[in-house]
Formats: sequence, structure tokens, C-alpha cells
Amino acid sequence: MLLKIRVAPRSSKNEIIKMPDGTLKIKLHSPPVDGAANEALIKLLSEEYDTPKNRIEIIGGKKSKNKTVEILNPKF
Repeated sequence: MLLKIRVAPRSSKNEIIKMPDGTLKIKLHSPPVDGAANEALIKLLSEEYDTPKNRIEIIGGKKSKNKTVEILNPKF
């Protein structure tokens, strides 16, 4: 499963918002420093989709607010 994500780092809380165009806007408390926001994103998606973190990969936009994430075999 591929997800288009817009990340908002340094937010007051971690939150997932589904946008009308299908993009997920994800607010993260972590700053975008040394990959902390990417790690927090993977952890949040792991919890949301009940999937191990090693089955989630950022395949596009690792240094951007706009990311493409692949989740292998998510459990819904």
C-alpha cells in the first residue's frame, strides 16, 4: 500500500488528518532534525496500521515535508 503524506513537524501533538484528496496530513511533535521526524512518522504509522516498523518504508521525500510511504501487508 502506498500513502501520500504531508508532514507537519514540531506540532503540539501527534495526529493523522485525512485530506479530501486522499493525502494524509500528519502532525508530529518531533523536529525535522537528524531523521527524528521520519522515525516518529514510521512509529505513528506502525501503531495506526498495526504493522511492524520494519514493514514501513519512506520511498520518496525523506528530506521533504511531502513523502511517499510504502506499507507492506498492513493489517486493517
